[in-house]
Amino acid sequence: MIRLECVTKRYDDGTVAVDQLSLEVERGELVALVGPSGCGKSTTLRMVNRLVEPTSGRIWLDGVDVTHSDPVRLRRGIGYVIQRVGLFPHLTVAGNVACVPDLLGWDSARTRGRVAELLDLVGLDAATYAERYPHELSGGQQQRVGVARALAADPPVLLMDEPFGAVDPVARAQLQSRFRRIQASLHKTVLFVTHDIEEAVRLADRIAVFSPGGVLEQIAAPAELLAAPAGESVATFVGLDRGIRRLVVTGVGTAALSQPPVVVAAHDDVALAASGLAGGNDGWAIVLDGEGRLVGWIRPGDVAPRPAPPAVTPQDSLHDALAVLLRQEVPWVPVVQESAERTDNGNGRAETEGSGRYLGVLSAEDVHRALTGA
Repeated sequence: MIRLECVTKRYDDGTVAVDQLSLEVERGELVALVGPSGCGKSTTLRMVNRLVEPTSGRIWLDGVDVTHSDPVRLRRGIGYVIQRVGLFPHLTVAGNVACVPDLLGWDSARTRGRVAELLDLVGLDAATYAERYPHELSGGQQQRVGVARALAADPPVLLMDEPFGAVDPVARAQLQSRFRRIQASLHKTVLFVTHDIEEAVRLADRIAVFSPGGVLEQIAAPAELLAAPAGESVATFVGLDRGIRRLVVTGVGTAALSQPPVVVAAHDDVALAASGLAGGNDGWAIVLDGEGRLVGWIRPGDVAPRPAPPAVTPQDSLHDALAVLLRQEVPWVPVVQESAERTDNGNGRAETEGSGRYLGVLSAEDVHRALTGA
């Protein structure tokens, strides 16, 4: 757990970077710090590992007051990831990841095993990447190595300062998706600085919004923050399109799914069933197999089922569902139970091929009703 009690950072010229900040991060929680440039979010992060010394106040990590700790020893027990990675150019990938274990005196076998484990965790094959140097990697790959290095000694706390800000949008989405999975598995206590409210909404359990002068304006879960900003400055920062951003934090499972008026069993005479549908372009039916799994769909005149479009699950967000919906010709997306057969679409999202039990369909109107309560 991280706890800051009335922490202030004032510079010699009288500038206040952080003003009387009290903030608590529970064990296993990810709290994102957001706000305009110069609002003190990075300073707050650096005070936790004492790269910046607070002028006043107390900072606690798991009950220990770090303002009276040995700063070098403190930093070796905290994972730290920055925007431009900061990898040592003269060390290989394996050497970079092994830095802290080496400083802590781990034996070589334990260190090698940990390096291989972490490279696998961040999606880099050790046999391919361990002996490469940072300049031989893409920006996204370097950032993955930075995350692996921060996790090397299994620290309870991670400090992440704009960790994905220097990579292209596609790589950034993939890094966010990968880190979500890592955090879901490891449950680290994370302070995460970002200027991007959308990134904060995607990743954080709670979001802390700062205003200039290092004042904490609001800290809340993403859905609460977007639905009810505490004041005008918070509303301005999260943006007029915060209703759209709620798509990211609202699950498909919250929507009332539509049910087609006709459901056809795959063993039925599909052509006969199709001929009996209502005429015009509005008539269509879902085709299911004997175990209730989606096989496809039919329109009037079809002699065989059409392939089912990509599906989503109740665990996916409305944002993911709408993204799938807008990429296909039909005005609905099937919703199926979670399945092991999930594939990455290359943009940080997984899609289901429809092998789970069919639950219903989601239309644009259903998404609107889920967000507005209409």
